[in-house]
Amino acid sequence: MIVAYNKPFVGDVLLVQLATEKIVNTEVEKVGDIAILKEQATGEVKAFNIFNASKYIDLEAQGNVEVTPEIVEKIEAALTANDVTLSLDVDFSPKFVIGYVEEKEKHPNADKLNICKVNVGDEVLQIVCGAPNVEAGQKVVVAKIGAVMPSGLVIKDSELRGVASSGMLCSARELAIPNAPSAKGILVLDGDAAVGSPFEIPSNL
Repeated sequence: MIVAYNKPFVGDVLLVQLATEKIVNTEVEKVGDIAILKEQATGEVKAFNIFNASKYIDLEAQGNVEVTPEIVEKIEAALTANDVTLSLDVDFSPKFVIGYVEEKEKHPNADKLNICKVNVGDEVLQIVCGAPNVEAGQKVVVAKIGAVMPSGLVIKDSELRGVASSGMLCSARELAIPNAPSAKGILVLDGDAAVGSPFEIPSNL
């Protein structure tokens, strides 16, 4: 689940995205303060908007909202108050974690891309990376599927030049770390960083 709020530009509306895939043909159902966005062909609910959001949730965020159990509880209460029944299956596991690059090999169809096997603690992900400084043996920041970058980019399963990629190895600039170097390259962490542990990105964006 991806949540965003930007009162100066959008108004007092909480935007809740339940799926990373775009809606092909949108069907909108309005119930009270809730606008439900469905895929017309299947009826699947892909997103919903909560109007007059400050009536239900006290929000100071401008942009992406961290999805916490407390936020989800308030969203569910807002839905209930408007007689809307939706099952919110929320994954609270961290989406930015410390990974260890176990293997790196050249991409067979792209000179500037590498295929990396990255251990993130509970699994090993295959991630295609174009950073010039990536090497086996590094500890890095991994944006897992479902992560929302500070830029608003949502990380999805993808295929780069015919090779599947599940996540992204992040640079300091992509993570909006202050005084990030302008040179291209992923952020390489100290050797004592714990593989699989969450990586906290700046929240005051």
